[in-house]
Amino acid sequence: MTAELSRTGALHGWSGRFAALPDGVQIVTEPFVAMADVRLDPAGPAAADVAAHVGVALPGRPSWVDGDTARAIWLGPDEWLVTSPFQAPGDLEAGLRAAVAGRGAVVDVSAQRTTLRLRGEHVRDVLATGCALDLHPRAFPAGSAAQTTLGLAGVVLLALDDAGRHYQLLVRSSFARYLATWLLDAATEFRGA
Repeated sequence: MTAELSRTGALHGWSGRFAALPDGVQIVTEPFVAMADVRLDPAGPAAADVAAHVGVALPGRPSWVDGDTARAIWLGPDEWLVTSPFQAPGDLEAGLRAAVAGRGAVVDVSAQRTTLRLRGEHVRDVLATGCALDLHPRAFPAGSAAQTTLGLAGVVLLALDDAGRHYQLLVRSSFARYLATWLLDAATEFRGA
C-alpha cells in the first residue's frame, strides 16, 4: 500500500499571515490550476486552432482574456500562458498540443507558478512600492497583463478591475515565499489606515 501525497503549494500555511493584513490590503493564495506555455506564430493557422480549442482568440497585446474553460495571457509577441481550473495539467497540455499540431510549442508549466489574488483600497499602493509599472487604471485597466518585477521577483501581473483595487499575481513557486514576505512588509504602513 502506498501513501498518497496531498498537493500543497509554495504558500501552504500562509493564510493566517495574510488574514492579519489590514482591510485595505487583502491577499489570498488561489488554488492550483493547470498552466501551459504556448509559443506559435500569431498570424499562422495554429493560432486560430488554439483559439477554437480554448474558446477565445489569443490576445495580440499585453492583456488577458477568458474563454469558456481557459484563460489566455499574453506574455510576448509569440508567447502565451494558458491556464484552466477545469482541466488536469496533462489534459490541458495534450489538447493544446493537438491544436498546435507541430506548428509551435506547448509546455506544461503548472507547477512553475503560485497564484495570489490581491484586493483592497491600498493594494495598488503596495504594488507601486516595488513595481516600475504605472498601475493607475488609466494606464493599466482591467484586462491588462504584464511581465514585470515586484520587489526582486519576476511576476505576471493581471489587472482584474478598473479601480486599481483587484489584481492577480503569478510568481514562480521558488520565489513565492520571498514575495509573500515582501508583500507583508510592504503592507505594514497601511495597518493604521
